[in-house]
Amino acid sequence: MSVDELEREQAPKHVKLGLVGWLRWCWRTLTAMKTALILLFLLALGSVPGSLIPQRGVEPDKVAQLYQQNPGLAEWYDRFQLFDVFTSTWFAAVYLLLFTSLIGCIVPRTATYVRELRRRPPAAPKRLSRLPHHVSFESDLTVDEAARRLRKLRFRVETGDGWVSSEKGYLRETGNLFFHVALVGILLAVAFGSLYGYRGNVLIVEEDGFANTVAAYDRFIPGPRVSAESLEPFSFTLKDFQATYQVEGDKRGQELDYSAYLRVNDTPGGPARDYELKVNEPLEVDGTQTYLIGHGYAPVFKVTDSKGQVAFDGPVPCLIDVKATFLSTCVLKAPDAQPTPLAFQMLFLPTSTKMSDGSYNSIFPGQLNPEVQVLTGFTGDLGLRSGEPQSVYKIAPDHLMKQLKPLLMPTTSPTPLAVGQGLDLPDGQGRLEYTGVKKWITLQIAYDPGRVPALLASSTAIVAIVLSLTIRRRRVFVRVKDGTVDVAGLTRTEGSAAGFAEEFADIVKVLSAGDKDAR
Repeated sequence: MSVDELEREQAPKHVKLGLVGWLRWCWRTLTAMKTALILLFLLALGSVPGSLIPQRGVEPDKVAQLYQQNPGLAEWYDRFQLFDVFTSTWFAAVYLLLFTSLIGCIVPRTATYVRELRRRPPAAPKRLSRLPHHVSFESDLTVDEAARRLRKLRFRVETGDGWVSSEKGYLRETGNLFFHVALVGILLAVAFGSLYGYRGNVLIVEEDGFANTVAAYDRFIPGPRVSAESLEPFSFTLKDFQATYQVEGDKRGQELDYSAYLRVNDTPGGPARDYELKVNEPLEVDGTQTYLIGHGYAPVFKVTDSKGQVAFDGPVPCLIDVKATFLSTCVLKAPDAQPTPLAFQMLFLPTSTKMSDGSYNSIFPGQLNPEVQVLTGFTGDLGLRSGEPQSVYKIAPDHLMKQLKPLLMPTTSPTPLAVGQGLDLPDGQGRLEYTGVKKWITLQIAYDPGRVPALLASSTAIVAIVLSLTIRRRRVFVRVKDGTVDVAGLTRTEGSAAGFAEEFADIVKVLSAGDKDAR
């Protein structure tokens, strides 16, 4: 055989895995502890956008504001489902992979743990002096007495001819397994809540009511197993809303507290009760929770068209532009105005003040001097019959609407209207009147049957991880021969030898109690 042939014969051969081999490799990789930790990290990392970017299910008004201020960025956020992080496809993929990985970790480890529990402690080594912790003392201690004393210390004990073997610390692996099971429980609770739960958002103006029906929601997100009949039939009316603000100092204008006062009917036709709704103090009716998540102003307008008929009369919820002063943008649409619909774009100033440059601005979020600046008006087709969804905070495209000319207020900064004031529209097209101010609140209403199971699973995970981190596996061996007792011990948990030294000393004291000093 030539040298080349010999080298080819001895060269390592590449074995093809095949379909089954690749599937086995993928499963082992997915169920490895390293993979589970990576998926946990990705799950935590994926939650970050959910706390930094406004979510449709929690802050729909802020999502609408972002679309108005930066539509290009908002479209990219929407494209990657960043407005709905926790219901997005990619987030679901991560926690489903994590669920599979955890199951793959738990099953084989449980089998190994059960076998370990059934295995008796090993026989004591012949030379105990070689173990990390060793003490020898003279005593008439017997094997049976040593075993009895170790059992009182909650050791599992095995005895033999002149020796005792004991082991303790199985709760460490119990905690480890229960921690992983609890993580699976959390994922199952989330899945159960997603299937049988629902959530929605609604904006309510003072003196208006809400009934828990699908049609009453501004946005409703039901689980796959939720029907219209699943909703609890409660209702309430927003009687009043009060907010307090810091009036002095560097933090002037900062919100101190706010409450919504509701009149609640838990069941149709049932007795009504009063409830003060506050942040983090939700209204709960048979497991359905109503959270207060935002508030703003809704100035009241009356629009009279060219024929003298009232085309609009009611509050207009405004979108907050400046949170510090509640300067807000308002869009009023009067589709019933004759001969053509009317629309107006305005600013609401809760505490209106004329600035040094002649412009007007709000300097405080409280309702001290509420005025409205009418920026411009339009007439024409509002696009409401086109079938395309349209934001209440936007006016139809320019090609559908015609601006009222001359401008309503042909100045750089229009003089605001106070409550009770109004203005006549050009060419006898009617009149716009500012008649009062109300407040609006935004609510999130949610029913999540997985909430309590998730809490129990989370509590179990915390207790289990504490057990896993604080308990250590350790073994203690005793040999009795000719009045001499040898005691040795070692830990089976890496990095816990230092903590075991003190415990080992206490064990020796128990074994040598009433005998001569240990040496």
